[in-house]
Amino acid sequence: MKHTPRPFTLHVPDADIADLRRRLLTTRWPDEPPLPPWSTGTSLAYLKEVAAYWGSHFDWRLWESKLNGFRQFTVPIDGIDVHFIHEPGRGPNPLPLLISHGWPGSVFEFHKLIGLLTEDFTVVAPSLPGYGLSFKPGQERFDIQRIADLYAVLMSDVLGYSRFGAQGGDWGAFIASLLALRHPQRLAGIHLNLLAVRRDGILPDRPTREEAAFLAQLNAFLKEETGYQWIQGTKPQTLAYALNDSPAGLAAWIVEKFYSWTDSHGDLESRVSKDALLTNIMLYWVTQTVNSSFWLYYQMRHHPWRLGRGERISVPTAVAAFPGEIIRPPREWAARVCNLQRWTPMAAGGHFAALEEPQALVEDIRAFYRELR
Repeated sequence: MKHTPRPFTLHVPDADIADLRRRLLTTRWPDEPPLPPWSTGTSLAYLKEVAAYWGSHFDWRLWESKLNGFRQFTVPIDGIDVHFIHEPGRGPNPLPLLISHGWPGSVFEFHKLIGLLTEDFTVVAPSLPGYGLSFKPGQERFDIQRIADLYAVLMSDVLGYSRFGAQGGDWGAFIASLLALRHPQRLAGIHLNLLAVRRDGILPDRPTREEAAFLAQLNAFLKEETGYQWIQGTKPQTLAYALNDSPAGLAAWIVEKFYSWTDSHGDLESRVSKDALLTNIMLYWVTQTVNSSFWLYYQMRHHPWRLGRGERISVPTAVAAFPGEIIRPPREWAARVCNLQRWTPMAAGGHFAALEEPQALVEDIRAFYRELR
């Protein structure tokens, strides 16, 4: 009985929305150096545009109702109330599929994906513990290993699925990989759109062209794109005061990642609309979970988890390799660390594949699991 799910409906009080709009109207804007927009962080002009839209035109109630169109539940597991979407499959014999988001995302990332997947899968999409609707102030923070174990309990003990698939990018890829390592008997297979490989991997004596290119790309990413990881992984509390108090500050922190990590070629809204950006940001703002969402970075900085040297995932694995992903290991590296059954070079898309290329992602997931049912 302690694991009995309870139906959940999201409703943000009117007073919270009024307070948000007041804060946006009184934002104290910084200046910007005379360099190309986005070169030093979030563009001032674009953020002002986003804030104006957020405060005056964004219809939260519309997007709240879209989220409430899914079957949502909460269930107490390991001392916290876990929020999750649970949509039954429409086709014959649907395979249960766990889909996991990462940072700075939310279950809203999957709003296009879920309806497409339920033709073949029963979809379970939790809010990561510490993120959005799976958090309350003062709640214990979980590391990535404990989250994977919690998801195993959710799928098997709570929902009764003795065998299921898992899919994810960002932290969701780490979770799927850990499920495959720690609970392989429950997994039909895992499908990833980011590969959780060691960053300190040593190139072979005779690296392929693809391996050498990956190392150069990785070094560039570590040099220019990991400032957020250092502050979130070392002094997250200091950053949280500003982002929890200022909606413009929170938007600046998250929007820059969407700009940098999508396959947008400088035109973010060609990939993710303002409404999608702001719905995702709202799930951090109204729940005050930006600070707790940093915890996985702090844990990974101080107690890192990667596949150990010689450690390998035995569960059948597929990788959808999107060209705009932040880290793009070559196929050779994937084959070393997992039982690679499918590798698909995708034509377009970046880190937020479920938002950017939902149809292509679904087709690859469907093709992979077709032989594993």
